[in-house]
Amino acid sequence: MILLTSVQRDRLLANGQEAGADRAPVVKFFNPFGAGVWLATELDAGGDIMFGLADLGCPELGSWSFDELRSIRLPFAMGIERDLHFASDLPISVWAEAAREAGSIRGAEQLLHACAGQ
Repeated sequence: MILLTSVQRDRLLANGQEAGADRAPVVKFFNPFGAGVWLATELDAGGDIMFGLADLGCPELGSWSFDELRSIRLPFAMGIERDLHFASDLPISVWAEAAREAGSIRGAEQLLHACAGQ
């Protein structure tokens, strides 16, 4: 699976040029076998360091290496995947608050979708 399309990469790079803005996540990565969800809002000019909300058991805003994310090997020769259906207009601060309240990014998705349906 392609973890990052050229359109997503371009958006992330553009967002990285204006650091500090409260942007909506561009892409969601996840571990299909368990813990591990990442919502990326920015990519540095070098093309490796991403910024966003990461949840490896406790949701936190921060940075991570895209190369390391791509190198993760899971059972059955699988790796981290990209959520093909993820889209959000909500800023990362809303995601972070919802994830803290719900205890995880996956819980935040349910909470935010429920609120949007009201």
